Amino acid sequence: MECLIALGSNSGDRLEHLREAATGLRRLDAGAEFSPVYETAPVDCPEGSGAFLNAAAVIRWTGTPSELHTKLRALESAAGRPAQRARNAPRPLDLDLLAAGTAISPDPELTLPHPRIHERRFVLLPLSSLRPALVLPGQSATIAELLAQLPDEPMIDIGVRL
Repeated sequence: MECLIALGSNSGDRLEHLREAATGLRRLDAGAEFSPVYETAPVDCPEGSGAFLNAAAVIRWTGTPSELHTKLRALESAAGRPAQRARNAPRPLDLDLLAAGTAISPDPELTLPHPRIHERRFVLLPLSSLRPALVLPGQSATIAELLAQLPDEPMIDIGVRL
């Protein structure tokens, strides 16, 4: 199944963390696709949190969404993200499974598609470079249309693709 993943980092060597995550995702799917990397302001983070680098990936996965979620958590841990931390605290790596094919899951451990994807420019802009015409499960608008509905926020394409 085709899986959409958001990548983010706002502590340490942010770009290196994203590059290492991309290497890990390529181990899961050699044909993984990656968006440009954007620098964005932190959203819903504690005061003083640094800017994020954000990107998106599309991979093909043959296991279950839960198995992929476990692999993503392992990549975060390898980058130094602690298992227990304050909500939205700065982190070296944040990998969110946004969608897994047509799967719909209300499970609080892994909600699919991601419940706030349609509200987040820092997720939709990178995704729009990969799958602008995709309609996510539970949505009636494409990724490009969802992006167009959001207010403009500063996002800087740093000129890097993973």
